[in-house]
Amino acid sequence: YVDAMGVDWCSSLGSADVLLHLQIRGRGNYTWASFDKKPYRIKLAEKQPLLGMNKSRHFALLAHADDDVAFLRNTVGFEVSRRIGIPFTPEQRPVEVVLNGDYIGLYFLTETVRVATKRVNILEQRDGQEHEDSVTGGWLLEIDNTTQAEQQIRFSTEGTDLWRLKITYHSPDSLSAIQTAYLIDQIESIKRAIYFHDGDSTLLEKIIDLNSLARFYIVHELIDQLEGFVGSCYLYKDINEEKWKFGPVWDLGNAFNSYHDKHQFIYQNSPYPISIMNTVCNFDSFQKEVLKVWNEFYPDGLEGIDNFINSFLKQIEKAAVSNAHRWPEYGNSNVWESAKLVFTRFQEKAEWLDSQWHREDIQGIADVSSSNVHLSVPRYFNMQGMRINAQHPVNGLLIVSNGRKYFIKK
Repeated sequence: YVDAMGVDWCSSLGSADVLLHLQIRGRGNYTWASFDKKPYRIKLAEKQPLLGMNKSRHFALLAHADDDVAFLRNTVGFEVSRRIGIPFTPEQRPVEVVLNGDYIGLYFLTETVRVATKRVNILEQRDGQEHEDSVTGGWLLEIDNTTQAEQQIRFSTEGTDLWRLKITYHSPDSLSAIQTAYLIDQIESIKRAIYFHDGDSTLLEKIIDLNSLARFYIVHELIDQLEGFVGSCYLYKDINEEKWKFGPVWDLGNAFNSYHDKHQFIYQNSPYPISIMNTVCNFDSFQKEVLKVWNEFYPDGLEGIDNFINSFLKQIEKAAVSNAHRWPEYGNSNVWESAKLVFTRFQEKAEWLDSQWHREDIQGIADVSSSNVHLSVPRYFNMQGMRINAQHPVNGLLIVSNGRKYFIKK
């Protein structure tokens, strides 16, 4: 049962005498095995609007035992996701949990990622579908970093077996031979588009919605979530749609780390070097989409986010103290002190990204002899396989003419 404790933003549900029936089980891989404070998944017998969230039977109680920056990793990441316009971002509510009479601390009741009208809003494909016209969607997949016995297909990448791309399918739950063949063909097509074409190729945007990928990527860059494309990376496709879309964001437990240089991208010098973004960020079409989305979003899209963080910290500060008494090994007894790193790192990374991606109009260029020549002064681009960015300032012009690139020094 839920006791609202007199707050004005939610209502109580059930009571000690009138219980809501549910099933509960452990969830997570690393977080379940590594911490005494365990995360759980709950399934209610009937749909309920828990703490003002959309009615559902499916929620998670996330422990965030390893979030030592004032429980702000998912909190800020989810907020940025909402602001940048990703169609579904999980809602979360801070709660204190008593399980079988034992106070187990501050948790976050969170909407789970699943196919539903108010979550990932695509057609829910039937398990074991046999009709070819019905297997084009809806699919909900996850690029995973764990090995599961079921509901996972693995693909070799870059023509080798050194790293196998693990794809866990969440919808449908069980596949017919036709569904399996379709999924394998789709992932192989994505793999070919990413790994077997250069940055000038237009194949990538034919199978991946680059706008959704750009928004998803920018969220992970802003919060410096190094594992963003290594695991818990969701993508989906509705029926009869040609392109796969990325999202929603989930499991941002590596955000705002203290060991990665904020003056570089998340795929550079990362302790998690295996990521599709190592290659995707070399594509001209994706670079242009990132520039477009960033310049539409920043800085107005982050206005007032400091007030959002301060409001959240005020909401949880007393519960965080109680949580620290219950779990002294996990920190955060003073959320204001723990949050200092987030404020510093977040601002630093946003300003650095803007120095890379801020686009200014080019004026005063005249006497161009060919109408087919496009002049631009990008902050980064590819030439002969080398990435040019802030570490290698561009002092000149990039000319793209009939598919060829020429760099002219000042």
